[in-house]
Amino acid sequence: MEQLIPLLVAVVLIAIAWKVLKGIVKTAALVIILGAVAWFVFLGGGMANAG
Repeated sequence: MEQLIPLLVAVVLIAIAWKVLKGIVKTAALVIILGAVAWFVFLGGGMANAG
């Protein structure tokens, strides 16, 4: 359940970036959003602390 919240936030941010941004800025924003969510889920607050 803890991993669901950042994924939902990521989906919302990706949708906003997709509609608002254009070109390389859109690509950079999407990479940053996905990287931040992956870091949070796997290292910051998700599976790394599950044990």
